[in-house]
Amino acid sequence: MKSYLPLAVVMVLAGMGTAQASDDCRRPMAEWQSRDAVTAHVTGLGITPERLRIDDGCYEVRGRDGDGNRVSLTVDPATLSVLALEVRFAEGADPSRYLPDARGRAGKPATPR
Repeated sequence: MKSYLPLAVVMVLAGMGTAQASDDCRRPMAEWQSRDAVTAHVTGLGITPERLRIDDGCYEVRGRDGDGNRVSLTVDPATLSVLALEVRFAEGADPSRYLPDARGRAGKPATPR
């Protein structure tokens, strides 16, 4: 039974790598838009970029929105479409900018419907 343990571990790790690979952007570099284009696009969304990097073939942008909330975006390098968005709301922030159905006011939590 012990001889199968290393094989099982390798199979599980290989499966995990396959599942994570689907999170990658798979675009040829010839299709990529420039870093300046990404910065302009994110700024147009109302986010002030503070950091721009490439990870797993995607642009990853960190910055702040107009309310001071920390924002992280994963952006497709060819289309500049937002693939993932993470917002860390400041205390008392209004989430309605990101969640149109949320009607919270600054300092008061949004109430679910």
